[in-house]
Amino acid sequence: MSNEAAAGNTTATLGNLALGLTLLAFGIGSTGVIDHVGPSDAAGLATFVGGVALFLVGLLALRAGDAGTGTAYSALGAFWFTWGTGVGGDGSSEAAGLFLLLWALLALTLTLAAGGSGLFGQGVYGLLFVALLLLGIGALADNAGLDKAGGWVAAVAGLAAWYGATAAVAGWPTSVARAGRGAAAAS
Repeated sequence: MSNEAAAGNTTATLGNLALGLTLLAFGIGSTGVIDHVGPSDAAGLATFVGGVALFLVGLLALRAGDAGTGTAYSALGAFWFTWGTGVGGDGSSEAAGLFLLLWALLALTLTLAAGGSGLFGQGVYGLLFVALLLLGIGALADNAGLDKAGGWVAAVAGLAAWYGATAAVAGWPTSVARAGRGAAAAS
């Protein structure tokens, strides 16, 4: 295996870990399922793991020649850093909703661009898109139900990203063959 291929695999694994942990913390906080834990409690994790670490992993992927992964992780790192440092600010719920909807567009772009990476890669970004869309609309409409639904979707996206990283390290499958094609799972 070449150094560039190894670096690409490592950056994807680190990126999935950072994205997964951040989404899990943010999503669970948004659901309200744990007393006295809200999405703002994930701000530190979002700033440094989701923001700084994910941005650096993105830069490493870009340096290794992986434009798709590098762009995704760098942009998501910028999102999490901005969100994490802005929590508790004086912004309105409408501003927060707009922020989340604008970043949902990034997640939609990543979903569409991940078409060649298979259903798993598209699934993480697709779930992130749905989560940000629900959370953004929930903030604009001051609707706690949409916020909770968005939190659950974010938590599922976080679990999927975490699984992707764990699967890469453990050698587990990350893609499932389409029905009728004969293969049950491929790695």
